[in-house]
Amino acid sequence: MRSSMRYLCLCLLFLSGCSSMPDYPSSPNYDVEKRVFVHPEGNRHDKNFGDVMGLMWKFMSRPTDPAQISGFPLMTPADNGAPTSDTHVTWIGHATLLFERRGRRVLTDPMFSERASPFTFTGPKRVVPPAIAIADLPHIDAVIISHSHYDHLDLPGIKKLIAKQPELPFIVPLGLAPMLADSGVKNVTEIDWWQTHQVGDIAITSTPVVHWSSRNMFDRNKTQWAGFMVRFVDGYQFYFAGDTGYGSDFIRLRERLGVPDFAAIPIGAYEPRDFMKTSHVNPEEAVQIFNDLQVPNAVGIHWGTFKLTLEPLVEPPRRLLKALQLAKIPPDRFRALTHGERWDRAVCAWFDAILMTLWQNIRRAVGTLSPSGVTGCCILFYFR
Repeated sequence: MRSSMRYLCLCLLFLSGCSSMPDYPSSPNYDVEKRVFVHPEGNRHDKNFGDVMGLMWKFMSRPTDPAQISGFPLMTPADNGAPTSDTHVTWIGHATLLFERRGRRVLTDPMFSERASPFTFTGPKRVVPPAIAIADLPHIDAVIISHSHYDHLDLPGIKKLIAKQPELPFIVPLGLAPMLADSGVKNVTEIDWWQTHQVGDIAITSTPVVHWSSRNMFDRNKTQWAGFMVRFVDGYQFYFAGDTGYGSDFIRLRERLGVPDFAAIPIGAYEPRDFMKTSHVNPEEAVQIFNDLQVPNAVGIHWGTFKLTLEPLVEPPRRLLKALQLAKIPPDRFRALTHGERWDRAVCAWFDAILMTLWQNIRRAVGTLSPSGVTGCCILFYFR
């Protein structure tokens, strides 16, 4: 209890700090009068100071989660063996993925620090170390960061990343560039929702999601939050949702940008539901996002790395499996990976290339029509 009280006092001290952020009057998603970013359907996460302190007290006075002590299994590159495809994703932990498509690599929300906290000595601590150390990462073509929360924007980790690869390109929502520049990042680009930035032959588009941003009490929603669609030169699309509550964004995304070929969808940090619903989807809502996107395959992220909320750390993948069964979706289409696990996207690269060509031709022919509406599409859709 003493350590909990110390954490509470430190958080209060930190939250009382001041913050100065730039304005973005040219953005259609920025409220000039309130000086905050606003979701197209309004900002729904309207919890007040008392709500936040109430949740914090519940969190600090809860019983210890057994997984905080035992952790989770961790796979190494040797455990994964040699890749069997030129398209694969490795779950490094939390929302950090290494996604590779034909030699191009994108790193999402790089979180490598021991704690998701403004402090090095207290705050949510990792229960599993990063599956790949920064020193062992391959060359990265682009980094995307979804928003400013400490479990997604890890400035100490970013400093180590750029020490390894100084010209590493970062693509971020509006308002985050100054923070990264202050940390030594030389190559950072801010984009608004639905804007696209080209990094070599990779096109990255920012998309709206139901969430919010803050690093202290006075900067709430003064920086933007986002998901990202990553389009490779051959038309293959990877969608990263970052952090999100459920909304109509994913149907609009599919209608505007097309069906992604692979997606990363959060499945954890959702209890208590009355507090978290407008910030984090639960596994059942994650399955609804999967259906809204009409995506062939997805990986569950944002679980099992930090104890952030009240549900047991082991619960999200179990609930995901049940939700998939109820929706009659094969469990190998939407997976919660083991920490460090690499998911190779096809039996072999040439077969994947053939299927991708066929799938792109079908998609151009039928537009946004659901593959389930055409028997031939459905067969291809399932076996990709």
